[in-house]
Amino acid sequence: MSEGFLIGPWLMRWNGFLLVFGVASGALLSAYRAKRRGYDPEIVYYLFLPLIIWGTIGARLWHIFTPPLSSVQLGLTTKYYLTHPLDALSLWTGGFGIPGAILTGTLVLFLFERRNELPFWELADLLAPGLALAQAIGRIGNYFNQELYGLPTEMPWAVFIDPANRLSGYENVHFYHPLFAYESLLNFGNLFFLVWLGYKFSERLKAGGLFLVYLVVYSIIRFLLEFLRLDAALVNGWNVNQLFFAALFLCAGGCLFWRQRAAQVL
Repeated sequence: MSEGFLIGPWLMRWNGFLLVFGVASGALLSAYRAKRRGYDPEIVYYLFLPLIIWGTIGARLWHIFTPPLSSVQLGLTTKYYLTHPLDALSLWTGGFGIPGAILTGTLVLFLFERRNELPFWELADLLAPGLALAQAIGRIGNYFNQELYGLPTEMPWAVFIDPANRLSGYENVHFYHPLFAYESLLNFGNLFFLVWLGYKFSERLKAGGLFLVYLVVYSIIRFLLEFLRLDAALVNGWNVNQLFFAALFLCAGGCLFWRQRAAQVL
């Protein structure tokens, strides 16, 4: 399998390319939606850089404090990162955790709104479909890195994992659930659902409703897929990612219900 393609003397890895392409596609979609709603599209372009930077920092910190099984087997534990800070800063060592990106990204969006006097919920709604698109495209890159695969399976669509990328205890197991593909397809489904919802119920959805629906749907996707995940992040025996998305589902769903109900009362 090709790792990537050359740009002059530099190797552009497929995983990195798809991440960048996904983010760029999400930004363009969000800018288009901003223009349709009467906002300056430059707001989106200005906002995406801090979102990417702080989202990356949050995702990295989540990985450091909740490393998955594959990292632990390689000795990349929280204790290791804390005693080897340069490796914590080496983004190519280890990985990232989307829950951290969601937390820091939401905080940055809130601070941006406070500083620029722009409505937080309106901005969140503009970005929601773009986020789903960026995740859908970015997840495809996991195929080229042979990561984020699920439990062993004999299904026709099973993916072959090279021995070097198999977890300890699974050295002789060849085929696994393509968890990255499941999530990518479901994120595309989330994208189309959000676009349809925003078009069909634009007058009935209170500001922020689209963003909260995105969080609810993505939480369901991740919570269910964690049952198939082989490389889980465990803290005291608990799947911390699954717990996070269960809590996020309850919080986002409760907030959506409360805001829509309040709008109807008014």
